[in-house]
Amino acid sequence: MKILLVNTVIRPGSVGRITTDLYNVITAAGHEAYLGIGREPWDEAYKGRVIGNKKDFYLHVGKNFLQGEAGFGSAEVTRAFLQYITELKPDLIHLHNIHGFYLQVEMLFSFLKKAGIPVVWTLHDCWPFTGHCAYYDYAACEKWKTGCHTCMMHAKTYPYAIFKDNTVNAYARKREAFVGVPNLHIVTPSAWLAGELKESFLREYPVHVIPNGIDLDVFSPKESVVGDNVKYILGVANIWEFRKGLQYFERLAEGLPDGYRVKLIGVDKRLQKKLKKKHGDKMELVGRTANIEELADAYRQAAVFVNPTLEDNLPTTNIEALACGTPVVTYQTGGSGEIADEKSGITVARGDYDALVSAVIRTANGAFSPKDCRKRAEAFDKKTCYGRYIELYEELSGGSAHAAKR
Repeated sequence: MKILLVNTVIRPGSVGRITTDLYNVITAAGHEAYLGIGREPWDEAYKGRVIGNKKDFYLHVGKNFLQGEAGFGSAEVTRAFLQYITELKPDLIHLHNIHGFYLQVEMLFSFLKKAGIPVVWTLHDCWPFTGHCAYYDYAACEKWKTGCHTCMMHAKTYPYAIFKDNTVNAYARKREAFVGVPNLHIVTPSAWLAGELKESFLREYPVHVIPNGIDLDVFSPKESVVGDNVKYILGVANIWEFRKGLQYFERLAEGLPDGYRVKLIGVDKRLQKKLKKKHGDKMELVGRTANIEELADAYRQAAVFVNPTLEDNLPTTNIEALACGTPVVTYQTGGSGEIADEKSGITVARGDYDALVSAVIRTANGAFSPKDCRKRAEAFDKKTCYGRYIELYEELSGGSAHAAKR
């Protein structure tokens, strides 16, 4: 069976790592895997191609900034990619994030409606069924259920349509493009997102809940040397912003007793300078790391992993922390609360800072054992989770027998 995986990037970031993990699981199962990646960096270890380029990316970003048309640029590179698919003749196409300024989604889905190729589409956020937002949870907006309009967040949230609210038009174009694809199945990592889909225009499609998987060999409990006698309160993000709960870490840095220190990974240089000036040594700030072992060691050193996210799907950072034996404290946001159980962490009401502080102190003082945390993480072993994808691929394409006939 020949499978084409499509995503914005292969690194950095959790979805890129999920995509390459799936590639490896597919090949280990004896199938052929190919990648269609929106932009560099590429890795010659993989088969496939880069879809976009820098010029096209900036033109697409500009089109969105000016006209609110994320997903409706990149016609030329999309046309070339569709020709590549035609020549490759995959048995199945697995879409991940198709936003990210590298595809003309109407062209892509018009092709899929005619091609007769089974499609799996994993939704890592809510962008496919809204007129703009990747998430709407914090804004408590429900316009996406009937038709987006008069968006108050178009200039403030990804994909940042700075100059125009185009949500009415974008919603209508997405709905027209995305519905009616034969043999398309949607996968959501969280039960929460599966529930949201039932109220969206994508409700016609079968939905499967398959959690994000992680490498339990890389993320594992090991002895880790901590240089100073403090309890580290760890947070990890690709981009630190309001919806990721940065403001709560700032409050924790100032409000926790002596002996605690907030450590954040993924902080860019500009934000590091700002936070250092404001909080001094109360926060340890680290840039984004592509070194998975360094990230795993940071989880091991932490007394507690804190994820005060205000909008999310199923954050793999929670799972990675548990796999390293570190308990999790998170807000009940999206699917974030579906990860840690009663033996491996605490979930509190979104935005309840007092409950967050109480949970952090309790957890950092040994309320949960590393053994129980690790046991909970085993439910998210990538071999098991992504094995379920292999089963779905084979079901939709007719399995290896179908591939052999081709």
